Amino acid sequence: MTAGWATALAPVPGLPFLPAEIPSPTVGVWNLGPIPIRAYAMCILAGIVVAVWVAGRRLADRGVSSSLALDISGWAVPFGIVGGRLYHVITSPQLYFGPGGNPMGAFAIWEGGLGIWGAIALGSVGALIGCRRHGVPFTAFLDAAAPGVLIAQAMGRWGNYFNNEIHGDVTDLPWGLKVYQWDQGAGHAVFDASGNPHVLGVFHPTFLYESLWCLLLALALVLLDRRTRLAPGQVFALYVMGYPLGRGVIELMRTDDANHILGLRVNVWTSMLVFLLGAWLFLRARRTPSQEPDKVSQNTE
Repeated sequence: MTAGWATALAPVPGLPFLPAEIPSPTVGVWNLGPIPIRAYAMCILAGIVVAVWVAGRRLADRGVSSSLALDISGWAVPFGIVGGRLYHVITSPQLYFGPGGNPMGAFAIWEGGLGIWGAIALGSVGALIGCRRHGVPFTAFLDAAAPGVLIAQAMGRWGNYFNNEIHGDVTDLPWGLKVYQWDQGAGHAVFDASGNPHVLGVFHPTFLYESLWCLLLALALVLLDRRTRLAPGQVFALYVMGYPLGRGVIELMRTDDANHILGLRVNVWTSMLVFLLGAWLFLRARRTPSQEPDKVSQNTE
């Protein structure tokens, strides 16, 4: 294992400051006694923590108690997890209900498989319930949460890195990702008789491309929100428009199995529809006189 990392980090000829390729982890699950610690789950959980913290900071800037971000997230997060899993299962039913599929595997969220589209859709429903219960303007919460959600998405994508999944085609670029054959049930790479991981090849790290796109978009939303007077709900609308722009392009690079409609991956079609939804939300926020001030006059407890 050590030799594999050393080889991957060997410099590119003529460019000694660049590695030859990015190595993937050979282990994605660590056992703490009888309890498995899964890197995928840890990345998701860490992203949720950061998203709640960012939402709290941005709510405080809008005159709302930052502690309410946790209360509202108590509704949004469970709804989002259920929505993300539902989208994944609905768009990839053959994995669970097709020939050789395992229906009970539909509940194994810890093995990976959360669709961001379903997570945002149902998570927004949970957020709406939480906002109404705690008296927080819904659009204020969505605008406050959007950059943090993007950061959470960026962090969550690293779960795919630990699972050696979600990559593009073969590449010889310096940032190509060395991917190993993976034993999903065991949570580690498949090793040969000598103890070396079986290498599938070096591919475009599409998980990394998406992670960087999410971080750049989060930064853009924060800067735009500070420097431009946007109507309530427009920061969230820009998130809904911006994310699928990058996701649609990256989706076309991915080579993992996916269902197709008219020759395009399902998530490419979803990206286009979500972009149109975001554009509608943005224009609607401009045209509809808001009943919610830009800043809440006093903290809501």
